[in-house]
Amino acid sequence: MSTERQPHVLVVDDDREVRTLLSKFLAQHGFRVSVAADGRQMDKALALGQVDLIVLDVMMPGEDGLAICRRLRKDNAVPILMLTASAEETDRIVGLEIGADDYMAKPFNPRELVARIRAVLRRSHATATPTRARGQWRFEGWRLDAPRRELHRPDGVLVNLSGGEFDLLLAFVEHPQRVLTRDLLLDLARGRVASPYDRSIDVQVSRLRRKIEADPANPILIKTVRTGGYIFTPEVAALVGES
Repeated sequence: MSTERQPHVLVVDDDREVRTLLSKFLAQHGFRVSVAADGRQMDKALALGQVDLIVLDVMMPGEDGLAICRRLRKDNAVPILMLTASAEETDRIVGLEIGADDYMAKPFNPRELVARIRAVLRRSHATATPTRARGQWRFEGWRLDAPRRELHRPDGVLVNLSGGEFDLLLAFVEHPQRVLTRDLLLDLARGRVASPYDRSIDVQVSRLRRKIEADPANPILIKTVRTGGYIFTPEVAALVGES
């Protein structure tokens, strides 16, 4: 057995041919792969052991991918990469808004899928750079713990964040009271350059506001800068010596 555990990817797709092809291709690139044809099989696979990432098809009969993603995000932060046969940008935005970490449109290049899976896993495990894995920060009573990838409310309650939400908040607390453009936030939080129509940061900001703002409709922690991006307004204090 290898000393380094293979990342475990769960492919959820009702198309048997897609499941077979992805399973073989991902296995060839160093992943342990499980497959599921629907949400029920996915639940059974998740109950059997740790899954590092889910590749989730949107268009499935019965409980579709969007419904599954929404259900998972109630109590599970496992990274999700969604596959969609629709070319509509709005469909992709919906997926991000309900908690997906990334998306790809079908048909896709399998090598790009592998690259995106690895990128999401790097962000999820906070291994992209050493600085992003260190320390804790406090703002307005909230505490962000980078090594544990946890956010605690002022009353101490743990807030469930997706990988994308955590990385975005970490980018904000590392650059407080500074205007951050969308392109810069994509680079800091998602590790990739924005496309001309990439609205994923706006979606992530909206989701993050719903979790940390007293009134998400009138945010005071994450303010929009017209034509400029966003600014994280609180004073941020590093908690020295805590882990």
